Amino acid sequence: MSDIHSDPICGLWISPDAEAKICRISPDGGRYEFKTKFEPFVWTSSAMDTDDFECISERLEGPKNAPLDSVLRFSSRKAYDDCAKRRDKNLPFLRIPSLENQFLLYHKRRMFEGARYCDLKILSLDIETNSADGAFSNPARREDRILAFGLRQDGQNHILELADFSDDSERQLILKFRDLVLKLDPDIIVGHNIFQFDLAYISKRAAMLEVKLDIGRFGAQPAFRKTRIKIAERTFEYQRCDIPGRTIADTLILAQLYDISLREMPSYSLKECALFFGISEKVDRTYISGSDIKNVFADDRKRFRAYLSDDLRETDALASIFLPTYIAQIQNIPMTLQECMLRGTGAKVEYLFLEKYLAARARLPEIPPSRVFGGALSASYEVGVFRNVLHYDVASLYPSIMVYLQKCPANDYLNVFVDLLRGLREERLKYKLLAKTASNPDDRREYSARQNSFKILINSFYGYLGLATARFGDCDLAEEITATGREILNALMGRFRDLGCRILEADTDGIYISAPEYFDDPHKLLDKVSDILPEGIELDFDGKYPAMLCYKAKNYALVEDGKMHLKGSALRSRAMEPYLKDISNAILEIELGLSSEDLSGRLLREKRLIEAGDYPLERLAKSEYISLSPAAYEAEVLRAGKGRRAAMEAACLMDPRPKAGDRISYYITKSSGGKKQPDWKRARPLSGYDTASAPYDPGYYVDKLRDICERFSEVVPDLRFPDSAPKQGELFDF
Repeated sequence: MSDIHSDPICGLWISPDAEAKICRISPDGGRYEFKTKFEPFVWTSSAMDTDDFECISERLEGPKNAPLDSVLRFSSRKAYDDCAKRRDKNLPFLRIPSLENQFLLYHKRRMFEGARYCDLKILSLDIETNSADGAFSNPARREDRILAFGLRQDGQNHILELADFSDDSERQLILKFRDLVLKLDPDIIVGHNIFQFDLAYISKRAAMLEVKLDIGRFGAQPAFRKTRIKIAERTFEYQRCDIPGRTIADTLILAQLYDISLREMPSYSLKECALFFGISEKVDRTYISGSDIKNVFADDRKRFRAYLSDDLRETDALASIFLPTYIAQIQNIPMTLQECMLRGTGAKVEYLFLEKYLAARARLPEIPPSRVFGGALSASYEVGVFRNVLHYDVASLYPSIMVYLQKCPANDYLNVFVDLLRGLREERLKYKLLAKTASNPDDRREYSARQNSFKILINSFYGYLGLATARFGDCDLAEEITATGREILNALMGRFRDLGCRILEADTDGIYISAPEYFDDPHKLLDKVSDILPEGIELDFDGKYPAMLCYKAKNYALVEDGKMHLKGSALRSRAMEPYLKDISNAILEIELGLSSEDLSGRLLREKRLIEAGDYPLERLAKSEYISLSPAAYEAEVLRAGKGRRAAMEAACLMDPRPKAGDRISYYITKSSGGKKQPDWKRARPLSGYDTASAPYDPGYYVDKLRDICERFSEVVPDLRFPDSAPKQGELFDF
């Protein structure tokens, strides 16, 4: 289309009258807006009667067993929505929910295409609020006003504060915030828990005070809707906000997505994230408890501003860690940045297929049936501590196998799968090389983000094949890929054994071995095994470790640079109580030779402190993310008459009650009536601890300490729990 320019798109909104409103980055770094007509579309069958709908029907070409053989284009949003509601539900039908994604896919465009991270206008946002009763602020309560807005862009902070506790003062504060956002005109607004708290709170206060919150581009206002997101094994509700022409990035969600594979972050709070990534040190930043915010605002404005400034600095730094990969990723996918951050990898691969088939005006197949199939090889071959450990892995194992096999999914009759994969791999290798050779630090960072985005997308292709919702899925092909992967790993382990190495652990594409002979020259061993690999499959040396403790499959501890690194949920579960985590780590460090602590004395001291009732409760308490709201849980228990859970019972006692997806901390009280009761009956929220009426149960926590010692008995056979006071050295008899 003649009015689709080539400058990078930094904002996109399909308005209610089906106009595509676009904001682009000009060559001088400025922003300009324009609009063009857009026709929303759907795929369906030519058997659909379209006489009642205002649309244009276009027939597609392809095999008869691909039933979506027509594209319907609509002149208005009303006609588009009308068709979705009144269509024949017996006929195949597909629509892309986001009209912005439709626009990008139809025109084969990309958000931020050609732009670098440093070219974007990124605004960090944080608010501080009053609480009349000292508990969590409630935007529906008139006196719980917004105390201050904090905004940060290009390293400069802007702090807007409430002049006095009147409606007019807060109204003026919100208007100043609106005007500043419009002046700064960000492409991306970033905040930590910005969906659930900041934007929702601002919107409710603006509505209460009758302020028009038109902070979007094109004179538009934010739109809110409840939705869900699945992160690893957890699904939680949140209040999504869409601001036309801008992207909202929630670093609370991005931190959890980052940690899916690592599972190393102790908490996802802003302060803990900043500590984890080395953005702040505890001694460097200002801390104020939530209940004390209003008092510090009133009495110590300098400290209040320092606290808010630290929040902004940390949010800004987290954005610089998380966002570059996503921004690079959407330059390869017809999807907005906000959708890219909140949608699964399967949708991204599917959109690439849909784009290719639409451009070819090709019919779409139905979603094929899915089934369970054999997975990757994952096994632990030894238990205990081993020295001189080397790690080798097959570079991009599954993508390499897919290219090696040269097979496309059964219903991909245009054969785009392998071509897409090959093209993405070539792009990744190009940017990987540029990241290594570029002299400019900004260029290195940009190229690194791009190569990483390609890596993530490439690795998604295998997972897509097995998805139950994948239109171009193929479980037979997925099974062949995993079977080939297992064959390759088994062949490598056989060669390693023939060369005198001891196999410790194998998982999907990597192998840990104990190899004293090759520890100082791991590449010599690499040369001796690489010749057995198929063409295009490469083995890499990935690391050397003085010691490794093997516990069970996918759970082990490594020593690197004098520090212990834990892998696997059994050794570093966030749900494990802190006192148990401390003891677990102490046992592992002693076994790996990193500590000479007297564990016997440590265990005895811990036991006695617990029994005396003097142990810090926050170290005993368990923290979990809840997948249901308390109300939904109560309804479920009432309906089923069973399924009670300790964390949910504690959540039901909290005031205010937490939401689905929130992290709560709870402890176990003593049983009443002389009988042992289940945990769920004794669970109490940490915030409601009362030493007189609801003390913790010492026996319960001593038993758990004993259990952790028994759990390691196979790895540390001489480990014994001090049920009676032991003599020095009795715990470990070496």
